[in-house]
Amino acid sequence: MIGLSIKPGGECRWDAVALGEVMLRLDPRESRIAAATSFQVWEGGGEYNVVRGLASCFGRRAGIVTAFADNPVGRLVESLIRRGGVEDAQINWVEPDGIGLSVRNGLNFVERGYGVRAPAGCSDRGHTAVSQLEPGDIDWDRIFGKLGARWFHCGGIFAALSDATAEVAREAMVNAHQHGTVVSYDLNYRDSLWDANGGAKRAAEVNRSLLDEVDVLFGVGGDARCALGYDFGVVDETSDAFELRDYEALLMGILERHPGLKVVATTKRRVRSATRNDWGGVAATPAGFVTGPRLDGLEILDRVGGGDSFASGFIYALLDGQGLDTALAYGVAHGALAMTTPGDTSMATLAEVEGLVRGKAAQVIR
Repeated sequence: MIGLSIKPGGECRWDAVALGEVMLRLDPRESRIAAATSFQVWEGGGEYNVVRGLASCFGRRAGIVTAFADNPVGRLVESLIRRGGVEDAQINWVEPDGIGLSVRNGLNFVERGYGVRAPAGCSDRGHTAVSQLEPGDIDWDRIFGKLGARWFHCGGIFAALSDATAEVAREAMVNAHQHGTVVSYDLNYRDSLWDANGGAKRAAEVNRSLLDEVDVLFGVGGDARCALGYDFGVVDETSDAFELRDYEALLMGILERHPGLKVVATTKRRVRSATRNDWGGVAATPAGFVTGPRLDGLEILDRVGGGDSFASGFIYALLDGQGLDTALAYGVAHGALAMTTPGDTSMATLAEVEGLVRGKAAQVIR
């Protein structure tokens, strides 16, 4: 029994709405950032990627709440969002100063990695429009009340951008619950974001306080030690000694400490190289711990966004009224397929996801 009460689709404008920063990703393809002479551009962001997958792969009605500086870069990201099938639930446009001194749009340079060379990123996101959002800037009553959303998603990346964004996230979660909307949150811990905002100690304070308003938590794994500040007495997740029982201790321990949570789910990844990972997923409710499918030796083109796509598939199944086993299967399959294509967001089709769920991966399609 999952214990989630999800509103019927006919009552709501959107199946899911996310709050977060959407950056312009610059991809040097097979080259290195420092050696590149050209870049391919994509849109991407931890929270946005989840609703993008729900829209483009699963055909769900999805919206994004964010902010941009009103210049050509911001308009380019907006056009990429629209191409991905995600609606403007509320995009706040901010007048720029001409040189990006007071407000700008985020850029994210990302190398995919290959073999022994790990993926690498260099983000350029200081003073972005979305980091300057304040409580009261978003009309949540319109989004969750007048128009309606079945599911709301946010995460630790957005919450880390400033003290104010953490409060905007809280404001959104409280309003969502007042209107019967399910709330999910992905810890998505990043040292580089929290270092300038109080470090792991501050991350734990913010995330623990937000979990009081969360129904479904993603992105646990090794993140729990930094993102929540808990010591569960297990070894480091990157160690070969980290086993299934350690995941169970993490997930059940979090549920014990935060009794308002209905579900905790996370990917289960072991990195063999940048292009070959063991991949799976696990989840827990107060009723117990569940393991999902496992894909050992998964070949990867671009791992960025794999966890977000796992969340997309997981949420899709729950919106569809499926149980935890099915949610894990869709999450693992969608995350795996998303990592076979470039960019942060999924290019998978529902038929491909369902084929992988049924065990038909990599067969010739005629």
